[in-house]
Amino acid sequence: MRIISSELETIAVKPSQYPPMDMPEIAFVGRSNVGKSSLLNYLTGRKNLARVSGSPGKTRTINFYLVNGTFRFVDLPGYGYAKVSKEITKDWGRMMEEFFSKRENLKRVVQLVDIRHAPSKQDIEMYEYLKHYGLSGLVCATKGDKVSGNERQKNKALIRKTLGLDENDKLIVVSALKKSGAQELLEAISLELED
Repeated sequence: MRIISSELETIAVKPSQYPPMDMPEIAFVGRSNVGKSSLLNYLTGRKNLARVSGSPGKTRTINFYLVNGTFRFVDLPGYGYAKVSKEITKDWGRMMEEFFSKRENLKRVVQLVDIRHAPSKQDIEMYEYLKHYGLSGLVCATKGDKVSGNERQKNKALIRKTLGLDENDKLIVVSALKKSGAQELLEAISLELED
C-alpha cells in the first residue's frame, strides 16, 4: 500500500462529532509517550499531520485522518499516564468503550507498545479489551532503533508472551527515526481494509 494523501478530517470528544461510518477505519492506541503521533506521521509521510507533544497524556481527543480519500486512520488518546486525573481516566474509558462497541466500520486497532519494555498492566488490559471487541491481533512495537538485533528478538518474544499473542497475531517492529517497518505495517493494514 502507498499513502498518497492524508489530512486531518475531524477532532472529536463525543460520538455526535465523529464523521459518518461511510468508510473503513484503522485505529491506533497505546500508552502516552509510546510514539503514536510520530508513527502516524511516518506512515503518511507527513511531518506534522499528527501533532507530537512534549508532554505525555496531552491528547484527549479522537482525531480522524482521511487517507487516500478511501479510509481513515483514527488516533485514540493515550492511556496510562500517571499525572492524568482519575476523572479524566474514567472519561477515557467511557469514550473508548463507546468507540469500540459502536463504530461498526472500525476494522482493526493497532496497539502500540514500546519495544524497550515489557508490556505494562495497562497494555495487557488494553489488549484484552480489544480481544473482547474482536479488534486485537495487530501490535506495533515502536522505537525499534533503540534496541540491538539480539535485544529485539528477546523483547519481541517477551511482548508476545506478556500480551498472550497467538501465532496468527502480528507483531511488527517500527522505527520512525530509522524509517523502518512502515511497509510491513502498511501491508498488514491493507489486508485488514480488504476484509
